[in-house]
Amino acid sequence: MAMTQSQQVADALTLRTGHAVELVGVTTEGDVSKALLAQIGGTGVFVNGLRDKLLSGEVDFAVHSLKDLPTGPADGIALAATPPRDDPRDALCGPSKLADLRRGARVGTGSPRRVAQLRALRPDLEVVPIRGNADTRLRKVTDGELDAVVLAYAGLKRIDRLDAVAEVFDPEQMLPAPGQGSLALECRADRADLLALLGTVDDPATRAAVTAERTVLAVLEAGCSAPVGTYAAEEEELRLTATVAAYDGTRQIRLSASGHPQRAEELGRDLAHRLLAQGADQLMGESDIEPR
Repeated sequence: MAMTQSQQVADALTLRTGHAVELVGVTTEGDVSKALLAQIGGTGVFVNGLRDKLLSGEVDFAVHSLKDLPTGPADGIALAATPPRDDPRDALCGPSKLADLRRGARVGTGSPRRVAQLRALRPDLEVVPIRGNADTRLRKVTDGELDAVVLAYAGLKRIDRLDAVAEVFDPEQMLPAPGQGSLALECRADRADLLALLGTVDDPATRAAVTAERTVLAVLEAGCSAPVGTYAAEEEELRLTATVAAYDGTRQIRLSASGHPQRAEELGRDLAHRLLAQGADQLMGESDIEPR
């Protein structure tokens, strides 16, 4: 998937600027470890190796799934572009929709956010922690080990596996991860030439939306091991919704706010403080997901 989405960016850059782009594969800790993300450091395990290559000058820029990026700044590195966002929603992959799964069905996911929201929707489900790429996870369904898995719709589209989708969750049912469906292009902060080049594929609407979402995550001091979902989209204004849920699905704080896209960071910060005022920090703790 990483190579597919990087090739899409390369093609877009070449089309816009005429510059040829050579892809360089980099293997990160998140790619090779079989442990759950929360156990190996969570946010950042897919990006640190790429950032090292940037700083050393071995590569000119890096393409990330934006939801993998830590919310804090990285010394010497700039977020140069956020291309137009793909569909940010989550998808249930299996033979039937969520409502039609048998009682006690086994559903796989490695995301605490998805676990909490799945349990809120169907408390009877057995949610099973899984790792691996999309094909590995889908194979657990076809082999009968699991009844279904939940994956990002955008990722399935990028690898041409929409045939596996039984249901796409509306954000009213399941809020996605901050930045889900978006890509992030990073380069060294001192490379004005690259900042200008990569900026040709930047999408202001996407940047405003993901800025609001990621600001919520930053203020909550949460990462991929926390059950936090957010989604922002421009209607007449930028509308931001966020949730913090208990892992067992029994409690959930969900709030929304709207404002001008240029106030995206302020919007996210204010909404996060409202979540904290209602006890969001009490719902965020150690995950009860065990490796399998």
